[in-house]
Amino acid sequence: MRCAIVHYHELALKGRNRDFFEQRLVRNIRSALKDLGARRVESLRSRIRVVLPDRTTDEAVIDRLTRVFGIANFSLAHGVPLDLAKPNLDELMTGIGEAVRRRTFESFRVTAKRADKRLPLTSMDVERAVGTYLCNLTGKKVNLTEPDLTVYVELLSREAYYSVEKVQGPGGMPVGVSGRVACLISGGIDSPVAAYRMMKRGCTAAFVHFSGRPLVSRASEEKVRELVQTLTVYQYRSRLHVVPFGEIQREIVAQAPAPYRVVLYRRLMVRIAGELARREQCWGLVTGDSLGQVASQTPENLSVIEEAAELPLLRPLIGMDKIEITDQAQRIGTFTTSIEPDQDCCSLFTPPHPSTKTRIDDIRRVERGFDIGALVKQGIENAELSEFTFPT
Repeated sequence: MRCAIVHYHELALKGRNRDFFEQRLVRNIRSALKDLGARRVESLRSRIRVVLPDRTTDEAVIDRLTRVFGIANFSLAHGVPLDLAKPNLDELMTGIGEAVRRRTFESFRVTAKRADKRLPLTSMDVERAVGTYLCNLTGKKVNLTEPDLTVYVELLSREAYYSVEKVQGPGGMPVGVSGRVACLISGGIDSPVAAYRMMKRGCTAAFVHFSGRPLVSRASEEKVRELVQTLTVYQYRSRLHVVPFGEIQREIVAQAPAPYRVVLYRRLMVRIAGELARREQCWGLVTGDSLGQVASQTPENLSVIEEAAELPLLRPLIGMDKIEITDQAQRIGTFTTSIEPDQDCCSLFTPPHPSTKTRIDDIRRVERGFDIGALVKQGIENAELSEFTFPT
């Protein structure tokens, strides 16, 4: 039987709630592999077994499972029957022998794990037996510290599984175990990475994008749709609200002192996103802020912007620098899209000398000249909803 044996780490520490986390991971693996025909996904003694159809390639399975949060590592394995009372390793060793013949190596080791302690053979017994068999079969040497090849054996109650490669997963928590958050997403590098990092902690992300339309084209919106589709690979379903923000910005420019424009934009974005987040049943807002990166991200301005939020405002990138954020954007596949040129609403009417140490009293005094409730209502009523799925 050809299968993937999936291991997790952090989920094992969840005590009485462990079953909830494990079943969510099982569901997410099913979603990730749905179009590949892998429908048998089941929990087996602190690991998850995915039975793979013959037509599904190893490459396709690896590509999908390396993007399922909650997986620490996995092996593409083969299973053979095992009699708990009278274990016979002949079929297991024959299968391992066929697998290693296709590999080039000079040294190896065998690593066995016994999930059912009722099995009379210990892990060391199996390692010794399989190692001796492979030495005789291949003439290669055992190296327990730096082997060219590691053979993995997992012994359950009725089956034994063997593989010759272990693949690292992304770790983290299964998407969906930590509720929903609303992510403010621009066409830039930072905000998609912020959303990714919240997904890795188990959050399902809804997205809110503020477009400069009708004052600019839809270029930023198309970029954001592409970014959201890329991120949907990690959570399987996404919802994106696009808010035309150009007219609201124009009204701010007409009445507000130039140094305060950027902070006023951001406070209105937080209010509008907060209302959309409530409709999405989100418990928090997420931004791509990194401390000190631009004028709106100074300590003073971050505090003033956060004051407008009624939901918790989360900033998963706050202590990261641009190089770290860019490296992660490249790893998750959003960087190439993010650097495409566009007309971003944040660059509209940007003053040459924005305020970097804004005081909350000054902002409140300026905001008294606007009908903030009407502007928020305008943004919400004009928002456009798109939905995304993976696999498409």
